[in-house]
Amino acid sequence: MAILELNFESSCVINDFNTNGFVVVKAAFNEAELASVKDIALQFHENWKLKNKSIYEQGAVNSAYLTKEGALTDPARLAMFQFISSNTVSDIILKLIGPTATFMNTQLFFDPCNPNQSNYWHRDPQYHLSLSEQKSALLGPQVVHFRVALKDEPGIELVPQTHKRWDTDEELTIRLEQHGRKNHEKIDGALQVGLSAGDILVFCANMIHRGIYGLDRFALDILLCESDPIFKGYITDGVLPSECMMQKLVNPFIFSNAYQCILE
Repeated sequence: MAILELNFESSCVINDFNTNGFVVVKAAFNEAELASVKDIALQFHENWKLKNKSIYEQGAVNSAYLTKEGALTDPARLAMFQFISSNTVSDIILKLIGPTATFMNTQLFFDPCNPNQSNYWHRDPQYHLSLSEQKSALLGPQVVHFRVALKDEPGIELVPQTHKRWDTDEELTIRLEQHGRKNHEKIDGALQVGLSAGDILVFCANMIHRGIYGLDRFALDILLCESDPIFKGYITDGVLPSECMMQKLVNPFIFSNAYQCILE
C-alpha cells in the first residue's frame, strides 16, 4: 500500500495508483486547515439529518451535494470551493489524474444511526449499471474519490486492483448476496486502510470496497472523473461555482472542466 507524504515522487505514485487503484496521502492537512471546512460540513450534516430523518434512521451512511446552490450560505459555499481547489488538493489531482480532471460532486460519509448496522461490499457503478456495463466500466475512464478524513476514523476496506479486474466468483456472490451469501462477509485479500484527521485517501470508485463504521467517522469525499463525454449526465451546474466565485479560486480547473463537459 502506498503511504505518501505531500512531496511524493509522482512517477512512483502514478504507477502504484494505476496498479492498485488507491493511494493514501498522510497529513495532507493540519488541524487548523481542517477546522473551517469541518465546521461547514458539520452544519450541513445537522441540517441534512433534520430534513432526512427517516432516511438517516433507515440506515443511510452518506449524503451528497454539499456545494449545491442553497445547501450552504454563500460564504460557506465559497469556502468549500476554496478548500476543494486548494493547492494541496489540486497538486494531488494533477499528479494522479492530470489537468483534465473534472469535478462531479461532494459527499459526506458518517456512521449509521444504528450502531449494529453491517457495512457492505460494493462497486459504486452497481447502483446504476448492469453487470455487463460494470465489466465494461473497468476498461473505460475512471471516477475517483478524494476522501478527506475530517477526524480520526477506521477508514475503509479495499480489494486492491479490482478497479481493473472483475470479481472472482466468491467476491461476486458476496457483493451481490447470491446463493445465501451476505455483502458484509469477509473477502479474502481485502486491505483495511485507517485514516487520521487530515489524511487523504484517493481510490477508484469502480473497485470493490466498503466503509468501516466506528469512532463517529466523518469524511468529506470530492468526486472527480477523467474527462470523457460518458460522464456528462452525472454533472450538474447547480453544484458548480458561479463565474464570480470562480474568480476567487486559486485553482479552478476542475470546475472549468466540468462546465466544458456540460457544454460538449
